[in-house]
Amino acid sequence: MVASRQRRNCSARTGRLSAVLLALTIELAPSSGQNKQAPVARVPFVGCRSDGQAGPVEAPDEAEKAVQVEPGIAQKLAYYKSAVTPGSLGPRGWYCLGEYGSGGSSILFIKPEPIAEATLAEITGPVIEIDSNSGDTSGRFEVARVIARVFPKHLAFVQSVIDLFDFFASEVAYGPYPTDKLVYRSDRVVEYITPPNSIGLGTTNFVKPNDEPIEGVAILQGPTPDLLLLSVRLPPDMYAIKSPVIRHLEYEASNQPYR
Repeated sequence: MVASRQRRNCSARTGRLSAVLLALTIELAPSSGQNKQAPVARVPFVGCRSDGQAGPVEAPDEAEKAVQVEPGIAQKLAYYKSAVTPGSLGPRGWYCLGEYGSGGSSILFIKPEPIAEATLAEITGPVIEIDSNSGDTSGRFEVARVIARVFPKHLAFVQSVIDLFDFFASEVAYGPYPTDKLVYRSDRVVEYITPPNSIGLGTTNFVKPNDEPIEGVAILQGPTPDLLLLSVRLPPDMYAIKSPVIRHLEYEASNQPYR
């Protein structure tokens, strides 16, 4: 009987361990293509003008950009960057604009048509948007909002913002948006899909819902932490470049050189 109880206890412990390992596997899912490295290709660099609190900033002029994507996909891509924002891959032949605010906050927009600042209040068409916010400045509110939604291991930062600004407690919503699909690459990197005609992580800032899904990634950086939030909405004939756009931002954020 003792041996039988020991076998049952061992089996129960093994079952619990298997459940824990399965949960970790789902939460920390490896990036697709992680085991197979794509070749390094070169794509055109597109400098983006930018504007903000201190006035206009000229577009940077750089050489081609090395990216790790399949050659057939690389032919459809360009690398867009302003002097004050992170850069992003996007469809070749699109337009871009950078905006910056106080304390290092910035946004890069990439769209299929020329961009005027007045049209950015509500973006309902195809777009790539990267928001960069510092947790040390006024951007801390946006960082805390996103952490409360999708980074449960970093809720201490949210509480630290509430401790400094008690009014902020009423503005925080905890837990994922009901319709969002999340895939965790680590406790600091989460990819998401906001379905068509839905409110979610993809509609946090300027991008508004329409009949197409929004895909992207939220990335925490540094000890503060700071936040990168990428939103990608493309027409169906460009779906093949969504993953390369997301993966490239993740790679650049990791500060790893291409192998």
